[in-house]
Amino acid sequence: MSNHLQALKDRLTQNALFDLPEPLREEVATWVEHLSDEQRQAAREVLKSDSHLSAWHHVITHSQFAKQQLLNTVIQTPVLLAIAEGLNSQWQKADYQQAFNTWLASAEDEATFDSRIRLWRNAMMVRSIWRDLNRIAETLEITAELTHFADVAIEQALNFHYRKLVIDRGEPRNDAGQPMPMLVLGMGKLGAYELNLSSDIDLIFAYPESGETVITQPKPGRKPISNQEFFSFLGQKLIKTLDKPMTEGFVFRVDMRLRPYGQSGALVSNFDALEAYYLTQGRDWERYAMVKARVVACSSHPDARHFEKELMSLLTSFTYRKYVDFTAIEALRDLKSRIRQEVKRRRLQNNVKLGEGGIREVEFIIQALQLIRGGRDTQLKTPSLVKAKDALVELGAIPPDTAAQLMTAYLFLRNTEHAIQAWQDKQTQELPSQPDVQQVLAEAMGFADWPTFKQALTHHMSIVSQEFGRVIADKEPEQDQTVSQRWQSLWAETDKSVLAPILVKRGFDDAELAARTLTTIHQAPQVLAGDKIGADRLNRFMPLLISQLSGRAAPGQTLNRLQPLILSIARRSAYLLLLIENPAALEQLIVLSEASPWVPEQLAKHPALLDELLTPATLYQIPSRDELNAELQQLMLRIGQDDLEQQMDAMRYFKQAHSLRVAACEVTGKLPLMKVSDYLTELAEVIVQFALTLAWQQMTSKHGLPGGQDDDTPHFAVVGYGKLGGIELGHSSDLDLVFIHNANPQKESQIEAGQKSLDNHTFYTRLGQKVIHLLSTKMPSGVLYEVDMRLRPSGNSGMLVTTLSAFERYQLKDAWTWEHQALVRARAVAGHSDLIAAFNDVRQRILQQEREMATLAKDVIEMRQKMRDNLGTSKDEKANGLFHIKQDAGGIVDIEFMVQYLVLAYSCKQPALTRWSDNIRILETAEQCELLPSEQASTLISHYKTLRAETHKLALQQQSNKVQGEPFASTREDIEALWQQLLLPSDSAT
Repeated sequence: MSNHLQALKDRLTQNALFDLPEPLREEVATWVEHLSDEQRQAAREVLKSDSHLSAWHHVITHSQFAKQQLLNTVIQTPVLLAIAEGLNSQWQKADYQQAFNTWLASAEDEATFDSRIRLWRNAMMVRSIWRDLNRIAETLEITAELTHFADVAIEQALNFHYRKLVIDRGEPRNDAGQPMPMLVLGMGKLGAYELNLSSDIDLIFAYPESGETVITQPKPGRKPISNQEFFSFLGQKLIKTLDKPMTEGFVFRVDMRLRPYGQSGALVSNFDALEAYYLTQGRDWERYAMVKARVVACSSHPDARHFEKELMSLLTSFTYRKYVDFTAIEALRDLKSRIRQEVKRRRLQNNVKLGEGGIREVEFIIQALQLIRGGRDTQLKTPSLVKAKDALVELGAIPPDTAAQLMTAYLFLRNTEHAIQAWQDKQTQELPSQPDVQQVLAEAMGFADWPTFKQALTHHMSIVSQEFGRVIADKEPEQDQTVSQRWQSLWAETDKSVLAPILVKRGFDDAELAARTLTTIHQAPQVLAGDKIGADRLNRFMPLLISQLSGRAAPGQTLNRLQPLILSIARRSAYLLLLIENPAALEQLIVLSEASPWVPEQLAKHPALLDELLTPATLYQIPSRDELNAELQQLMLRIGQDDLEQQMDAMRYFKQAHSLRVAACEVTGKLPLMKVSDYLTELAEVIVQFALTLAWQQMTSKHGLPGGQDDDTPHFAVVGYGKLGGIELGHSSDLDLVFIHNANPQKESQIEAGQKSLDNHTFYTRLGQKVIHLLSTKMPSGVLYEVDMRLRPSGNSGMLVTTLSAFERYQLKDAWTWEHQALVRARAVAGHSDLIAAFNDVRQRILQQEREMATLAKDVIEMRQKMRDNLGTSKDEKANGLFHIKQDAGGIVDIEFMVQYLVLAYSCKQPALTRWSDNIRILETAEQCELLPSEQASTLISHYKTLRAETHKLALQQQSNKVQGEPFASTREDIEALWQQLLLPSDSAT
């Protein structure tokens, strides 16, 4: 501690004047002469310890503003010594409210309020400068505290003037007589909890509904005024209190230019006017600004939270699109260009905010990605730069190392900004030019001298500048204008007879088909009725697509396959822009469309899936079941628990996106058939389990827990039959389901206030209905799965949900052989673990019954013949050599029926046969049990895989399962021979 500071401490306690070296002598001498006893006590509080003296010395050395306030304001106003009581502890909003109320509670008139709020502001700024320059708190803690302080200042000033104005002009109400509040939107750093030491604040004022005031204290000549007038007066008062310079300074410089229509617009707008403006006239830069919007204050009102949510919902729908928004790219690219041009024009190289590599560029990197991706990835809907950065890393949009470098640079720049502004409390980010002030700044930043500090600053700003250059790439210059013009001219041609010969020369195999496709697109209503922006984008996209198709395998066919997708997105041209801006995505689209018409068809139905083409690394990467479950859970955490429609939409997108991934892997040969089925089955199971959980939450919140149940989990199981049960789902498979519960059907659900009791049978029936609703309801985003419940006991005439005991009774006493065959492929896929285990026991007991072999064989053969007759090829088709891969003799169903026969016939002696529900493992078990020779088991497994692979291939090519039978002749002979041997040992095959 310096000698003169020790002297200051000693002399203050003795009430004596003393000598001090410059620069403090004159200020302290003048100050000490006027100290009263109370003020002397206050001084002892502030300077009570050596550590405080040392810290104060550091602060007043590096902040002229803090030194002035310390000597002229803080010590002479003892009530503001609250700043000295908690300098080492973080303050939340409540702490600032308490400090405000202590100092301003007695300020009844406007002049006193305005004066005292400025003194309070100065004290709070000194507190923040102390904590910042002495590194008592991290940068983001300081910015959060400054934001809390600003929120309190705005809120208290708003309510002060609101109360006064209500007395003078009446209370603003809507047409229904309900009181109306004013809401203050904080933009920029205020909205993001990132306020700096000398920041201005960008505000927008709003109120819910029009109406007029109601005079509560009548006086002669006092008349009601419109809500618009009332809130305009209120806004003016608030700005004056915060912004007007006075002897004591100001509170915040207020900027209102971000409101609708800017400076020429109304000072305050109602919600309807805001919505109309942003719907019809909102610009891309306003969407960019709204990323950081937050309601920072609302005049006192019991429904304040309701109005805040309504306003933010309105603004969020304007800010974020429901898809990855590449329409924003051009606007952001333009904004980026203007940022760089401004740096050059204004020579801002020494500005740590606006200069190249400055704070603004870090914010742009994050906010641009938020704006583009925030509609779908809802965790990006945050005003906080740090939270958005973390979410972008989690989503893979920014590499972790890059994010870490950006954040290190950002914090360094923010600390530099604070040190610059702490010097004189000026709203500047310019580096000082005077050598002595440069040295002060370097020391405040922890460096010995200016050159060392400048070297570190340059390093950080160069990192930011490089990433800023990468975030939205500049348009590539035309590499070959002649080639580009060639394709543009081809697309501009609308005469088929002219087009076809040109397409032949350009490498198109089926030029006639390609010419018809192009003219169809030109003449489509979606294209003819499109706006100018959409037309411009289509005219940019089509030449690009045609040129990419030229010279590839079957370009005419691929173009024709893409036609429905092009027409689907012609009026939603953001997707055209996505493909224009992302050559890799266009390449993946062409590759997948060449391989399968199923892919472009799905994309035409659900264009949002085009986003999946952006990252080939994840497109061809198949997650595990645990990863699927975690992804779905995380997706749902971003959606409000009460927003069922969004939850259902999110489930559908989740399923469609992962179905596209597995199809991409399948058609490109990156995933074998068995893995495809496994993955599609796991995907369905994860979704069914989530649907059950969601339905359970809805039911219990409305009706309480089922009677007799003491845990908050559904005593309910979903049993999958057919392809789901057999782990063989395909791309368009429906779900064969049966619902089971084990509760006492007669007991009533346990209810609380506001809930309606149900008997358990009704409760679980409605639970099942909700699960079906979640899965099969048709929405604009499609259907999750078609659900078939016909395999439940008694089929369509049976109860939707049954108890396990009733299920067992039915299976033992009333079920047909074909129902036991179906049970072979049954498997519990979701629900309570105890009930699943109990179902497995019941299933095994039923399948392991001893059966009369001749009767069993007869039943199986008869059912199989019915299926061949009704579902297989007709006589004429057979005569033409057609073969139904699934249903004809020697097809897939023959193998399935043989498997089911083996289980029902022999599991009484070989219970291991009932362990599995999938055909492959049952056949392997039959071999192990010596029911089938190894050669026969291997033959059936091989043929089963071959035929199933063919059905998958046909499905992706959108072709029928009826094919020319010649290539499958030997396969059919093997299967029919085994059928004969197993089921018809003494008769000829049917």
